[in-house]
Amino acid sequence: MERAVTERAVMRRARKGWADVRDRFAASDPGLIRLLSALSTLCAVLLALGALASLHAPVPILVSGALTAMVSTVAVTEPRPRDQALTLAAGVPVALATMAVGSALAPYRAVADAVFVLLIFAALHIRRLGPRATALGVFVFQLYFVTQFVGTRVQQLPHLLLAVLVAFGSSALVRFAVLRSSPERTLARLRRAFGLRLVLVLDALIEVAEGGPRAPRAERAVDGLRRYAARLHTGALVIQNRLATGAPDERTATAVRRGVAEAETAVERLAVLVLRVLWPGADDDALTRHLAKPRPADTFVDARDTATLPALVHELRALRAAIGPGRPRPAGSDPAEVRDRLLGYRNDEHLPDASAAMRDAFRSAGDFAHAMFGPRPAAAENTEAAQDAEWAARSRAEPAAEDRGPAKGVVPKGQGPRIRPTTRTALQVATGSALAVVGGELLSPQRWYWAVFTCWVVFISTASTGEVLIRGYRRLVGTVAGVAAGLALAALIGDRPWAAFALAGLSVFGMYHTTAVSYTLMSFFVTTMIGMLYTLLHALTPGVLVVRIEETALGTACGLTAAVLVLPVRTRDRTDQLLRDVLERLRAVLSRSLAELGGAGGGDLLVPARALDSALDGLRLSVQPLTSPVSPLRSRRRTALRVLGLLETAAFHARGLAAAADLVPAGTRMGADPRLVAEAGRMDRNLATLIGRVAARGEPGGGGTAFEPGAVPVRLAAGEGGAHAEDANATRRVLRHLQRLDQSLEGLARTLDVPVRDGLVRPPAGLTPPGPAVAQAPPPGQRFA
Repeated sequence: MERAVTERAVMRRARKGWADVRDRFAASDPGLIRLLSALSTLCAVLLALGALASLHAPVPILVSGALTAMVSTVAVTEPRPRDQALTLAAGVPVALATMAVGSALAPYRAVADAVFVLLIFAALHIRRLGPRATALGVFVFQLYFVTQFVGTRVQQLPHLLLAVLVAFGSSALVRFAVLRSSPERTLARLRRAFGLRLVLVLDALIEVAEGGPRAPRAERAVDGLRRYAARLHTGALVIQNRLATGAPDERTATAVRRGVAEAETAVERLAVLVLRVLWPGADDDALTRHLAKPRPADTFVDARDTATLPALVHELRALRAAIGPGRPRPAGSDPAEVRDRLLGYRNDEHLPDASAAMRDAFRSAGDFAHAMFGPRPAAAENTEAAQDAEWAARSRAEPAAEDRGPAKGVVPKGQGPRIRPTTRTALQVATGSALAVVGGELLSPQRWYWAVFTCWVVFISTASTGEVLIRGYRRLVGTVAGVAAGLALAALIGDRPWAAFALAGLSVFGMYHTTAVSYTLMSFFVTTMIGMLYTLLHALTPGVLVVRIEETALGTACGLTAAVLVLPVRTRDRTDQLLRDVLERLRAVLSRSLAELGGAGGGDLLVPARALDSALDGLRLSVQPLTSPVSPLRSRRRTALRVLGLLETAAFHARGLAAAADLVPAGTRMGADPRLVAEAGRMDRNLATLIGRVAARGEPGGGGTAFEPGAVPVRLAAGEGGAHAEDANATRRVLRHLQRLDQSLEGLARTLDVPVRDGLVRPPAGLTPPGPAVAQAPPPGQRFA
């Protein structure tokens, strides 16, 4: 009997451990998008290899079929299955023609090289026609490369045509039958992954609160909290990008968008308020990692807060048990009772006798409970909670959301050269490829195409010279590591072809599973796969892989040369353009939120807020050449990180403002308060000043009007004496977001060296002076980019 009980306990622990591992994996790969992409590619390659091997195809044809299956699976990116099928069908004749041309021209080296460069230009130039044209261009370039890589000849065309048909058929079979995934199912998995990431944020917050400010690893715990919050935000953006194709209708898309945004904003605000309780002097505005600074070790926590902290931890644990899997509920806890108690904090019910910061933390726990238990949680569908009828009715009554773009009246963007970005990239890559062909032929007549291929890929998803440099550097590092791994694996497997095929398949899986995580890792797996393919072709020697390193370095150099000489886009120009776009979208969110508070409904405020997040994400990628640890421009790196941190803080409060504006009772009309109207006008003028300053790109002291410091009200008559404490708290939340947003803008102005009016601004009654979050001005003349 005791043995049976012990075995059941062991099984329960094993199931729980497996569930925890599974949940963490699902959270690390939202929607399992990377896993399914890698599995689809690997399965298509294996199916093609199996079919061709059953027909006794020679090894060169097996390699050609495997590479064709890989290309046909990866290149098709349309979200709808019908569009994918049409692209695959159109790709078959294109692939057949490309294979035939490449095989026919293989003996004529000069002609083959010239045609390769022309095909590269055409493949990139037609991207402006849409995703289908982009996929067909990839087919042309990649499959022509396959003919040069394998060294096919006209005599092998019948076998090559069979390999192409088998490869495309395998890709279609995997895509539409074996691993079929509709946009609706992908969105459902994304929402579950968001819920799991939400649980991880709560776990990290509980760890921080339990350890306290004097814990040995307190700083590491806070950094982990920031890291999980950043991943949560990334998951929210992925959901936003999938709503157009995954949601059945606009009403559902609006409900999902609102539920995700409210949960994300609520948990981030809860984390910020808990950090303020534990470190009162740190003045946390948001969880951005770019503004992170060491926390004071001699923090003094209010005695009442010290006594109340265990109760706060208990409530955080109750929230964690209620919304997430993996941990059982405490004994004797009733979910309905926990929900009612937490929601009561929003109405100031049973708040502890503690500091204002601690009471705000309890109220924020109630706000988070409302986001999860009020409306049906978009982030955790397994939560059993009652529907909030009022919220649901309001969601149904809202008109279809429409992103109106940047606010009107902003400074227009610079004109620049009148040429399409696709045309510029095509000219740059064609020029770089021509240089790579010449240099590659001189370096190694048999392996010249590696330099050309590198020149192609360093331009993918890049828009400036600095981005090309960073991408080329990462590819070179991954290639060097892959060469070492390829030689080691080749020595281990010896003369066993199926072992080489297996390792090549694992490399294919690793290549596409790490594409969105690390370009260096992807380059590592690409080189390892090439090493295994050369092992199959009995052509692998240390000299071959050393040539790959040399050709990769040459291709990177040729790509960078073309980016500098042919219609160059400087990193500074690119970042200035994206920074201006972020500020314009921030201005749009602010103006529409204040219009909503004034009673003028303007649709779903979260749509422009998410557009702001997406624009900021683009800026974050664009400044990687400046923020990279290997950047020699240390002063600019610090400035760029400071700007990113301030913008991330402003975006957090703008998103919180958009979410909180909907909770303020319509009857308060707080947006019509004269003091708030005046401050809103000042913030709008300040944003216009910042936009003008970035657009002018002038010297310090120039660029038009000066920034106007001011103060946002801490309370309004519209929010005082209300019938419900919940309404007053919602009003305070709106004002707090506006205050922090205003402080972030002033810090941004000083960091960008925008003139700020001198003198202390004395706030009128009911106003508060700017907080201590104002940034220090950089050295005179310091530029963001």
